[in-house]
Formats: sequence, structure tokens, C-alpha cells
Amino acid sequence: MSRWLSLAPLLVLLALAAYFAIGLTTDTRTIKTVLIDKPLPAFDLAAFPDDGKRVTPGSLTGRVTLFNIFASWCITCRVEHPVFLKLAKEKRVEIIGLAWKDKPDELRAWLEELGNPYATIADDRIGRTAIDLGVTGAPETYVIDKKGRIRFKHVGAVDDYTWTNTLEPLVKQLEAEQ
Repeated sequence: MSRWLSLAPLLVLLALAAYFAIGLTTDTRTIKTVLIDKPLPAFDLAAFPDDGKRVTPGSLTGRVTLFNIFASWCITCRVEHPVFLKLAKEKRVEIIGLAWKDKPDELRAWLEELGNPYATIADDRIGRTAIDLGVTGAPETYVIDKKGRIRFKHVGAVDDYTWTNTLEPLVKQLEAEQ
């Protein structure tokens, strides 16, 4: 019995090592979502700045778009912002922003400082739409097809590698679809 007790710490250590080894093989940037191939959840948000325009799922149809959840308080959003500025300048894809739990003055200052790559920004001050989308943190980017269906979800910053190797091929494929 005492021999088995002396092996207990080793067995616990091996179990923890196996658990963490499995965790290291998981790609946390592609969190599974039940919304893939389904329409965007219903929402009706004021556009930012508040000029009377509204952003709804219907306003994201007719073309392939990137729907980027971001916030001025999000450090990682600053990392991906130059990529979106470049894509917008080159007119590679339309980018719609969802300002998540942001304050209008801080959002305005952030956009003035960094530039605005977004064709439209939906103001989700309360965060309800982000909850309906299953957002776990900013930034997150969804690829929306011409019919307004979510086709892909990327968690974390979109960098040049992610754009070139993951998002751009999907955007081109979806643009070619009828």
C-alpha cells in the first residue's frame, strides 16, 4: 500500500502533463461556433457616428464582408488595425466594424489617431449583439457571405499571414459563388 502511495504524486504529474500537452495542440484562434453557415443573428444598431443610419444583418448582404469586433480599449485591436487599413486602402474586401462596449468619445479619438478602415461601424455599446454572436473577446473577425451567413470566425488579431493564408482565399472563394 505504501508503495502505491509513493507513486501517487508521479501519477498526478503524468496526468497533468497529458492534460497540458493536449491543450497545447488546440488552436485557440479558431473557436468553434454553432453559427457557421447560419445567418447573422438579428440586430439593429446605430451606426457610429450617430448620423441616423442603422446597421442590421440586411446591411451586410450582397457582398462578402469582414465583420470585425473591436474596441478602442482593446490592445490587440491596435495590432490588427494596420492590416485593415491596408485592406481598405487596396479595396480588397469591405470591412464592417462592431464597436463593442466602447465609449463614443474614446472610439472617435481612437479612429482619429489610427485611421478608419471601416465602411460602417455598428455601435454595440451595451454588448448585446456581441453576446448573440458568441464573442469571447476582442478582436474577433467573421467572414460574412453575400447572403449574410457567417462562413468563418477568427479569434485574435488578423495579421498579414492570417489574411493571406486563411481569410483572403475564403473571401475569393465566396466572391466567386453566385
